[in-house]
Amino acid sequence: MAITKEVLDELLKDYKGPEDITGPDGLLKQLTKAVIERTIQAEMTEQLGYDKSDPAAKATPNRRNGTSKKTLRSDQGPLTIEVPRDREGVFEPAIVPKHQREFKGFDDKVLSMYARGMTTREIAGHLKEIYGVDVSPELISRATDSVKELLDEWRSRSLESFYPVVFLDALAANIKDGVIADDKMPEFADENLPVPVQE
Repeated sequence: MAITKEVLDELLKDYKGPEDITGPDGLLKQLTKAVIERTIQAEMTEQLGYDKSDPAAKATPNRRNGTSKKTLRSDQGPLTIEVPRDREGVFEPAIVPKHQREFKGFDDKVLSMYARGMTTREIAGHLKEIYGVDVSPELISRATDSVKELLDEWRSRSLESFYPVVFLDALAANIKDGVIADDKMPEFADENLPVPVQE
């Protein structure tokens, strides 16, 4: 589903700089919040069988029962959303399940840093510096535990006896009359090495 030009024009009518898009209260964060909340409301409607403002008779004894706040760690920083409740307490959103505190994409960043060899404390410090999000090393450990077994299996795998490898190397130099041109001499060129001359 494409966003129309009219919708984009409306969203960007007060745009003054990148901070309006990616800043702490920028458009991306507002849109993420709006999309999550709208999706959760749609999931609630699907489960209960009636829309929030529907005055018609309800087909289920279960009803909407207000909302509760939930703060998520997201790519745009901390994100507080309103999660609708039902009287029977059986509703569980699919987009942000109960007890989940990260919005999709956040764990990927944690796993990416873990794969690069960063410790859980280094990852926590990096997330705090970049996203302004406090993440405990224990939470990072839970995220990395999901792939630790796969990583260990990959690291301890048996190697093949033969791996075809091709090494490519090159040095570009300007040749004039069989000599490297002085004004284009690479700093790392060795004067004692013979220079091939192209016929």
